[in-house]
Amino acid sequence: MSGEAPGVTREEGAQALAERLVGAMLAKDAFSAWLGLEVVELRPAACTVRMSVRAEMVNGFGVCHGGIAFSLADSALAFASNTHGTVTVSIENSITYPAPVRVGDTLTATAVEEAASSRLAFYRVAVRNQDGTTVALFRGTVYRTAREMDT
Repeated sequence: MSGEAPGVTREEGAQALAERLVGAMLAKDAFSAWLGLEVVELRPAACTVRMSVRAEMVNGFGVCHGGIAFSLADSALAFASNTHGTVTVSIENSITYPAPVRVGDTLTATAVEEAASSRLAFYRVAVRNQDGTTVALFRGTVYRTAREMDT
């Protein structure tokens, strides 16, 4: 428990760091605010976010623009991958859309780290609607810089 405050476990310290870092990111994140994104669960290397689809988010076919689900998944990835204290940036992402998203749907994206090295980490993000239907499957690769995050 070296480096931890008395009575604080390593896990509690890591959780407090994750919450502080993601809070600082959210405070500066106008796009996530526009999405209406809410962090519903956060732990080191994992994050769940939620939002509701609005009328201005649909495309010419009357379904939610794919960029909205991608952005939600990308935000979940960003928050999950930046819970350890150094600036981490996305270097490659892909997404699949197995089901359409409609106005009024509530989307929940859960990002989880699958593997990591000192500089690269790999995440999967599942985006589901309010019925539990998977509407997007996202894979992300991130690069962990040596730069400390500002809080």
